[in-house]
Amino acid sequence: MRDKILIVDDEADIVSMLKDYFEFNGYDTITASNGREAIEKAGKQPDIILLDVNMPDVDGMEVCARIRHFVSCPIVFLTARIQDGDKVRGFGIGGDDYIVKPFSIEELGARVAAHLRRERRGRDLAKVRFDDKLAIDYTERCLYYDGRPIPLAKKDFEIIELLSRHMGQVFSKERIYELVWDYGSDGESSVVAEHIRRIRSRFAAAGMKQYVETVWGLGYKWVK
Repeated sequence: MRDKILIVDDEADIVSMLKDYFEFNGYDTITASNGREAIEKAGKQPDIILLDVNMPDVDGMEVCARIRHFVSCPIVFLTARIQDGDKVRGFGIGGDDYIVKPFSIEELGARVAAHLRRERRGRDLAKVRFDDKLAIDYTERCLYYDGRPIPLAKKDFEIIELLSRHMGQVFSKERIYELVWDYGSDGESSVVAEHIRRIRSRFAAAGMKQYVETVWGLGYKWVK
């Protein structure tokens, strides 16, 4: 079955270029030229979304925030400019990656393929119980505590998956970013720290112990 990509950009030339490239490489494509159209077409359940940030009317950030409650696929932002604060905001509302314009189309293709491989691997994993109360279902991509599901954003779950599958192993912030986001790690410490903070907040709200431990000066590890 061919993977389906939703391409969203208000520049017709970029949409046309991406559509031609991905269809030539074996993907099905859906296109949208503005935010409102993107929200509507996200209901077609694409396997990945390429989403321009800087659109008039409804921008990419707002689109992402509106669709995240019914779309679980990776969302890759396309943007002409990006600062660390923008990245933190984008990841916080459910984005998975950024690529800066002008970009290499081959690099974008490689990132899309990497995200889709990760999605397929996630569907092939099984449920693991860590103690009497905590269970992680890697197939459903859900964490349960005392029988209750704990809601988590996509990247929060993937960080938990990485740490919990390597219990006791310490991962630096840079290494976590490299493995979870499938790309280079330079300058992304603040993004990872924000996700760890949010994971701990979820755990505390559920009455859970803090399974993610800080190893000062080194990074984070999962403890039993």
